[in-house]
Amino acid sequence: MTTCLIGIDLGTSACKVLALDASGQVLATSVREYPVLTSRPGWSEQEPARWWQATDDAVQELLGRLPTGTAVRGFGLSGQMHGLTALDEERRVIRHAILWNDQRAAPQCEEITERAGGLPGLLDLVQNRMLPGFTAGKILWLRQHEPASFKDMRHLLNPKDFLRLQMTGELATEVSDASGTGLFDVRRRRWCTELLQLLDIPEDLLPRVVESHEATGTLLPDVADRWGLPASTPVFGGGGDAVIQTTSMGIIDSGSVGITLGTAGIVAGAGGACPDDVDGTLQISCGNAPDRWHLMGVSLVAGGAFQWLRDALRPLVGSQLEYGALVELARQAPPGSEGLLFLPYLLGERCPHVAPDARGSWVGLTPMHSAAHLSRSVLEGVLLNLREIVEVCESTGLDCQEVRVSGGATVEPLWLQMLADVLQREVVTVTGAAEGGAYGAALLAGVGTGDLGTLTDAAALVRETSRYAPDAGNAEVYARSFTIHRRLYDTLEPTFAELAGAEQ
Repeated sequence: MTTCLIGIDLGTSACKVLALDASGQVLATSVREYPVLTSRPGWSEQEPARWWQATDDAVQELLGRLPTGTAVRGFGLSGQMHGLTALDEERRVIRHAILWNDQRAAPQCEEITERAGGLPGLLDLVQNRMLPGFTAGKILWLRQHEPASFKDMRHLLNPKDFLRLQMTGELATEVSDASGTGLFDVRRRRWCTELLQLLDIPEDLLPRVVESHEATGTLLPDVADRWGLPASTPVFGGGGDAVIQTTSMGIIDSGSVGITLGTAGIVAGAGGACPDDVDGTLQISCGNAPDRWHLMGVSLVAGGAFQWLRDALRPLVGSQLEYGALVELARQAPPGSEGLLFLPYLLGERCPHVAPDARGSWVGLTPMHSAAHLSRSVLEGVLLNLREIVEVCESTGLDCQEVRVSGGATVEPLWLQMLADVLQREVVTVTGAAEGGAYGAALLAGVGTGDLGTLTDAAALVRETSRYAPDAGNAEVYARSFTIHRRLYDTLEPTFAELAGAEQ
């Protein structure tokens, strides 16, 4: 009998579902999209009901693509981190979910840091600075700005764990996603009772926490019946997407760095000890095995900048404009875009700068620049920003010489070659790279069922699929672009707060 493991990745723009066999081979995939709601600058929300509908549709389509008689051994979950999904006593959604890239809670994050005794006190409690995207600031914002909603809230879930509730009826999360709430003691792998008390947040608002490979329940009868599966099919912990995508690349220990080119851009590594990140520039999370930790820097916009460019141009050129056309435009412009630089701070920034008020911009525009330059400069701006994060990671001692890449943008060779050129080091893609968190979620399901052994065994299934060597001829132009790029933030930073204030 053919068996498979299913990974579900609830991304920012789409839900991806994937079936994997015991050798690590992808059997089938299915994707469903949904919109992001942006009613004010810096705000980012979604309807949880749309998440579940997309997941339900994608799973049913996936199962229909599998060979007749294929047995599903279990589900693993991955998803966008930090989101606040507020539920009432009856576990009904109270309001739109506030997402990871929402910047409204910056004042509340300052308040939390002050209550914790400043940044040193906060780092001692939860090993991370309080970033505006984290869940904790959203809770305080809700209490201060929507007191009726806060009063009705009895449960709080991250996005992927809302899917778990719909699938199993269980309120649970796992250590990697919990790490991104700002309320989790990453070193001790538990909710930080001390910080919760300082903030007057009831701990019973938060779900129970398990390790990533542990089972959290089985399918509800009505879900199992609709999907044509046994109700005994288990659903495992899984992981927050930024962490589990690193696992998807086979990185669970030191020796390699992973770069995820999704809606956001992530530079990450892993190790067997909780690092001491003295200034909180990088995020520390629990890894997807009980004895592993994860270190990362997150840029809020990577592939999302290209999506913005496509959507912005569509009214001018027609609704048929797709990414492929923009990529072909980018190929027509030379490396360095002839002096045109793009800062990708469309949603503020998290790393290399904690800057919720930062704004995106083009610098260096002249009449000689065409749509091709605009397209290429957006890609280059994203990658130059990631180079900054790589240098921050290297300053902490992380080994960044081998670069593995994952995320949806890896299907486009131009992204990969440009990344190699900007970093001036080889870039490697691996099996499942373009599948992102869904692949890692399926691997963790296999660890949970025992089909794939330990997480180390599962990571060994990941194989190199391609390698991009840097073009030495582009080293000088990108070195010059990078020097200017990293100065631009400091140059423009005084104007960001003024511009943000004018938007209110």
